[in-house]
Amino acid sequence: MDIKTIGTFIAMTIPFFLLTLWMLVDISVKQFKSAGEKAAWWLIALIPFVGCFIYLIIGFRRGKKPVDG
Repeated sequence: MDIKTIGTFIAMTIPFFLLTLWMLVDISVKQFKSAGEKAAWWLIALIPFVGCFIYLIIGFRRGKKPVDG
């Protein structure tokens, strides 16, 4: 592999890695209807590339952030 290929690979994977980390933290903070639903969203978020789009389109609005107060 040459340096250009490695650089392209890293440039393409880092955004998806960071997005996956953000989704896992977001799922952890939110409250879902059940623990099973939360676990399902964790598994979906871990699917490379496709999981992030599924979570952002469907799952992002399903969970509720707990109200501090």
